[in-house]
Amino acid sequence: MPDMSASANLAMTHAATLAKELDENKVTPGVLGFLVFAALAVGVWFLMKSMNRHMGQIDFEEAPDPKAEQSPRTSGA
Repeated sequence: MPDMSASANLAMTHAATLAKELDENKVTPGVLGFLVFAALAVGVWFLMKSMNRHMGQIDFEEAPDPKAEQSPRTSGA
């Protein structure tokens, strides 16, 4: 039975040491998190640039509404 308490004691000591090393105030996303965020930002920038280019190519001219033209003529007569 002494082996179990010794291994449990060792596990608790190791867990306490690991908890001390992992300080919640010092945990950061790191370089990988920054690279992922930067890639997403560049992707959004390219998508916005492409959208602006495609929207600039659209030549939209709204057709006049036939009901809107008839209403003033009939109400004035």
